[in-house]
Amino acid sequence: MATTPELLPIPQVLSIDRPEQLKALGHPLRLRVLEMLGEREEALSNRELAQRLGVDPGHLHFHVRMLLRAELIQQVPTARGREKPYRAAARTLKVAPELVSAGASNLHLAVIEDLGRAQFEHGAEGRFRFVRVSVHVSPEKAFEVLSELVPRLEELEDENEEQLVITAILHPHPDGG
Repeated sequence: MATTPELLPIPQVLSIDRPEQLKALGHPLRLRVLEMLGEREEALSNRELAQRLGVDPGHLHFHVRMLLRAELIQQVPTARGREKPYRAAARTLKVAPELVSAGASNLHLAVIEDLGRAQFEHGAEGRFRFVRVSVHVSPEKAFEVLSELVPRLEELEDENEEQLVITAILHPHPDGG
């Protein structure tokens, strides 16, 4: 019987420093794949991902290949036969500052589209919640607080509960205050 080699734990952060990596983030379905793979140690095949995301496996395959080429996900060696399982290259992605200005609009549009879809699908039943806070604090301190929130949420995680998406966006106040 063949054995699967032991994998190293998924790294916490991957720095996105190539334009093709940023481009790969420019579609809501690819963001959902990254989110799903980044949440767990378990590797999932294209078929398993498609089933959990509720999409056609053939359609998803294109997006999985793009993420693989951009090195945002990894193919996991396995003894499972023809199915190729994948896992996230890291739990969190950090975009290099020099790429943010160049490709931010595609990423922003993908996030906005994802939020719009979620609001449309879940808003009427009260399952889309939105919180907005305006504070006087440095972006670094605000990001630090949000970063502390992630491990706390992981502690509270219960597989029996509905899976939620939490999106945090930091930006200067529109009035410049």
